[in-house]
Amino acid sequence: MSGVLRVGNASGFYGDRFSAWREMLDGGELDVLTGDYLAELTMLILGRDRLRDPSLGYAKTFLRQLEGCLGTALDRGVRIVTNAGGLNPAGLAAAIGSLADRLGLTVRVGHVEGDALPRADALTANAYLGAYGIAACLDGGADVVVTGRVTDASLVVGPAIARFGWGRNDLDALAGATVAGHLVECGAQVTGGNFSFFTELPDGGHRPGFPVAELHPDGSCVLTKHSGTGGAVTVETVTAQLLYEVGGPAYLGPDVVARLDTVELSAAGPDRVRVSGVRGAPPPDALKVGVTNLGGFRNSMTFVLCGLDIPAKAALVRGQVEEAVGTEGLEFTLARTDHPDATDTEAASALLHVHLRDDDRARAGRAFSAAAVELALASYPGCTLTTLPGDAAPYGVFTADTVPQDAVPHVAVLPSGERLPVPPPPRTAGAPDRPAPAADPPPPVPTDPAAAGDRRGADPGRPAAPADRPTRRAPLGELVGARSGDKGGDANLGVWARTDATWSWLRGWLTEARLRELLPETAPLAVERYELPNLRAVNFVVRGLLGQGVAASTRFDPQAKALGELLRSRVVDLPADLAPGAAGATTTREEP
Repeated sequence: MSGVLRVGNASGFYGDRFSAWREMLDGGELDVLTGDYLAELTMLILGRDRLRDPSLGYAKTFLRQLEGCLGTALDRGVRIVTNAGGLNPAGLAAAIGSLADRLGLTVRVGHVEGDALPRADALTANAYLGAYGIAACLDGGADVVVTGRVTDASLVVGPAIARFGWGRNDLDALAGATVAGHLVECGAQVTGGNFSFFTELPDGGHRPGFPVAELHPDGSCVLTKHSGTGGAVTVETVTAQLLYEVGGPAYLGPDVVARLDTVELSAAGPDRVRVSGVRGAPPPDALKVGVTNLGGFRNSMTFVLCGLDIPAKAALVRGQVEEAVGTEGLEFTLARTDHPDATDTEAASALLHVHLRDDDRARAGRAFSAAAVELALASYPGCTLTTLPGDAAPYGVFTADTVPQDAVPHVAVLPSGERLPVPPPPRTAGAPDRPAPAADPPPPVPTDPAAAGDRRGADPGRPAAPADRPTRRAPLGELVGARSGDKGGDANLGVWARTDATWSWLRGWLTEARLRELLPETAPLAVERYELPNLRAVNFVVRGLLGQGVAASTRFDPQAKALGELLRSRVVDLPADLAPGAAGATTTREEP
């Protein structure tokens, strides 16, 4: 089937902008509106909801959002696809039916089942399903499709399959739609949200609109947003989202492996970026499974250390707390936020964060926090804490597993009630080995910006640059953007160059060794480095940086969202001939 499929997104996580559904429906033409509510932490939250009430387990916010706009969507023929079903897609589908009855509307709801796996030793265990169950529901006449755990991109791929009739062997088209789905899955993050150069956006990043992907029958798309909304859609905002929470060039999905090193981005007009050239390969023979468990209980107290002798004060507190509650499960982090010769207390103070994790709720609760407060008059000079004593809270642990594709009962439940089994892909590849990290290349000769050609033809074997190239001390972020995020206990950090000349320098300069030097907390960990020349980018995967995942992490930045901005803030020796900012250089060629 020909034509363009307009797929918008109105939610990037459970808690995103409540009004986005109404904004997207009223803002311009759409064929499909999607909403992504699930993340690793969300599955734990929904699992705890279901423990309290077995009828729950879905994103309740979605129902409230739908109440105000279901009639509009039906009137305008906009079909809704969402993974808000979480752990109970059938329950949410039934609740939507009840909502429609109360509103006097007739709605056809389909849902997808089969992701929930029986694991007696887990709070939740869910396979990441693909897009063909969603497509079957749409083919069956659904106005609304509710899923549990599918890959985020499947919310876009499913409608594209239904519109264009792609089969399992249309790998390039499936891969292109997968990239489109990855780009819009985080909502406003592709339209200027969390963007390194937000000060350059037309509205300063004040209220970015939500994205729209205009998909074509070959799997290519144009990323855009509704006219008049804030933010921007540029090659750089798209590049930033493309680098978010990815690993190597092979982007694994249940229906296809999309090769990120084949993605081509080109400006297609104001707030329009064409995404094309994506190549696909057969999917792996196993599905990813996200497993959550309750890990125990934790509590935290923070001491304010002001003025002189900060390390000695921290050492005193540590000894006193350990004597009071024992050493097992304790973690101390000293944040040197103090400034010398400060004129106010806050500027002169450091923070000592003390965390305790334990299976025993009593030990992690008041026994710990009260022991910390008891030091107020018996510890270092100026002792004070930021909070009153509190009880412990449960925390969760996320782990990833796999299950054979043919072992998962993927089922599309059509609006008619018919249960339609969705067979696994007929052709799979063994789970591809993790690509070998790119070797640290020799520093290339700098490229003259005026003579720089299409960066896709960059030669990785250029000879080394002269050692005496003049430099200047400045933050790395003057020349590069970054985007970082979490995948379980791992973190990814994508860095892109704004010009061809900067890319020529960056790919030789930002090695694994250099990253460990600039971010010392990565030094003892396994770090993988991948190049994406089409994007003028390198992506790092830091294994184990986040421990047992966001729900268990005591790290100041538990999801590594700010890791990229930390890197950009480091002051380094930049080539003096590379000017800050885009400096008029294009990140890609403008389309004719």
